Amino acid sequence: MVWEGASLWMLASEHHAADVRSHAHHAIQITFGLEGGFELCADGTCLTGPVVAIDSDTRHTFQGRGAVAFLFVAPESAAGIALAATFFRQGPLASLTSQPVRDTRVALQHCFHSEASDEALRDLGRKIIAELAIGAGASRPDPRVLGMIGYAAKNLEDRITLPAAADHIHLSPSRARHLFAAHTGLSFKAYVLWLRLERAVQLYADGASLTEAAHQAGFADSAHLSRTFRRTFGLPAAALRLAGN
Repeated sequence: MVWEGASLWMLASEHHAADVRSHAHHAIQITFGLEGGFELCADGTCLTGPVVAIDSDTRHTFQGRGAVAFLFVAPESAAGIALAATFFRQGPLASLTSQPVRDTRVALQHCFHSEASDEALRDLGRKIIAELAIGAGASRPDPRVLGMIGYAAKNLEDRITLPAAADHIHLSPSRARHLFAAHTGLSFKAYVLWLRLERAVQLYADGASLTEAAHQAGFADSAHLSRTFRRTFGLPAAALRLAGN
């Protein structure tokens, strides 16, 4: 399930272990073990489930067997800022053990076994993020950065340039470039690529083929999408299989 600033993935590997090579992505990732077990490793530290969070833009590996849920949160969103301030004070990898986290895991397990509707999963994802971000006391993101992100998100099928995005928020390209990097930790070009990936995953989840998803998200072709997906998530895009497809 994909919605503004976040997505929720549920994946199962019943017959063999999943071994995902070193990769990094822009979103904060919270991994919930639903069945079996998993291990996440980053910066020489390895943590096992049941719930582990990893900071944005952190190279990591994943090994697991059974079923897991991945909750991805955009780090420049208000919720992402709050989660980062709460979870990553000691480093980019954190084991989450609070009672609200444990309750959340139980709710995700119930959804997994009951084959919950898309709407129910999306509502649960939003609820989880809201509950985990409560009380962190983080500041809101710069509205000009959000304006650039919004401009890019509305024009993913077209060629998106930094000067055009800068003009949208009434800044010079140089000022917009530095502002964007300071608040997101990424270049504008790299962030647009992340938005394209999110859009492609959403389109694929809605029933589009990989080729259709690639073109509508602004990739040159499905091969370009597959290369980018593998580089980002450590897996080929074709490995993403959804129930009912």
